[in-house]
Amino acid sequence: MTPFTEAVVEIIRNIPAGRVMTYGQIAGLAGSPRAARQVVRILHSMSRAHRLPWHRVINAKGQIALRDDDSYNEQWMSLEAEGVVIGLNGAIDLGEYQWNPHV
Repeated sequence: MTPFTEAVVEIIRNIPAGRVMTYGQIAGLAGSPRAARQVVRILHSMSRAHRLPWHRVINAKGQIALRDDDSYNEQWMSLEAEGVVIGLNGAIDLGEYQWNPHV
């Protein structure tokens, strides 16, 4: 694993239940602010092997970015089960639920 990948995995692993982080936020904390798409790839390829709470990662608009209906619904239900309120338009209030580990 590259140092960036290791950092991304560690950041995602430590997102607490009931909180979310954005792809770009994770990329920035891992040292490469423009690598949000790489965070997506890491999640896709490593979530199962590293038991990452992939459902706690959303896009910068505060929305679930997955297009596949089954995965979208799984992420929605997992977040709601942790107490995250998702609006009718699928938006998550980042002001309330975004995790900022270095604040």
